[in-house]
Amino acid sequence: MELQELSAFVKVVQTGSFTRAAESLGTQKAHLSRVVTQLEKKLGVRLLERTTRSLSLTEVGREMFERAVGILGAVDEAWRTAQKTQAEPRGVLKLTCGVEFGMIAVSRWVAGYLKKFPQVQVQADFTGRVVDLVHEGFDLAIRVGPLPDSSLSARRLGDLHYGLFASPDYLARRGVPRHPQDLAHHDRLEFSGSARTQPWLLENGADVFKVESTPRLRVNNSFAVRDAAAAAMGIAQLPLIVAQSLVEAKALVWVLREWQPPVISVHAVFPSTRYLTPKVRKFIDFAVDAF
Repeated sequence: MELQELSAFVKVVQTGSFTRAAESLGTQKAHLSRVVTQLEKKLGVRLLERTTRSLSLTEVGREMFERAVGILGAVDEAWRTAQKTQAEPRGVLKLTCGVEFGMIAVSRWVAGYLKKFPQVQVQADFTGRVVDLVHEGFDLAIRVGPLPDSSLSARRLGDLHYGLFASPDYLARRGVPRHPQDLAHHDRLEFSGSARTQPWLLENGADVFKVESTPRLRVNNSFAVRDAAAAAMGIAQLPLIVAQSLVEAKALVWVLREWQPPVISVHAVFPSTRYLTPKVRKFIDFAVDAF
């Protein structure tokens, strides 16, 4: 049994098909199929149930996959130990994050990171799903909000600060709110991060106020909420990083500035703190500095 065979088998399982695995490894589907078949012959067991439309692990295959991931992980750790002596990041960094935060910040981080470290390449997956870093072979994820309990390691990169914003035209027409209770008489533009309408929590020192009016607009993209506010449709709660350019252009005004929405933390999440490679460590450091 060779590491190349184990790596091919693991990649097929992770991608869910021989075609995608071959594309990922830069080889031919037929060659990959022969490698996995050869591994099955050596072991004397069937690892995968193949049909024309799908692949599934046999019971033995599932156990073999878990062990193969562990073996390849140990080899990777040995490689990382050797790479620790290299000051310059190199190789391919695979990272994932949500689509929106990828647009807000991570794409800029990636551009700056590539410019600073010419010997590294980045494969970024901006997606709405929660990626399994270990089984899908990612180096790290950037995640916004509370972290669930897991075996993954994490480093806090920074915080997203929010504020309430409206256009000058809207405020001239509807008036400037002086207290959160005034928001009951205004049109609320809401980022729909969940299936149900969420109240706005606003804090001013020890005082907390909950705004529970029915939103005029709910949309699952902060840029769309920002643009609706700039079009004088209502008052929006936005990350400062999203609103900043329109505030500077005087298309938006920050209202009730003394009343702050809760701060949301952003973390880099990765499989282990042991033998953290320069490419991962340097990207995390770069992201912290960017914040």
